[in-house]
Amino acid sequence: MYACICHAVTSSEVAEVVRAGARTEEAVGQISGAGTGCGSCLERICAIISTVDPDHGQPALRRVS
Repeated sequence: MYACICHAVTSSEVAEVVRAGARTEEAVGQISGAGTGCGSCLERICAIISTVDPDHGQPALRRVS
């Protein structure tokens, strides 16, 4: 299934990019092109990021000394 129709990027390709280290929609776009056309897939890309990286969008935990 395509995550981004404009650039023919599949959901599995987006997931692979996230597993490789992309953590924002912008980073996914820079690497794969997904989300850089009409933008209608940005929510889908964000959902894939959250699925692959469940801590996406969560504040970092602070260390208490």
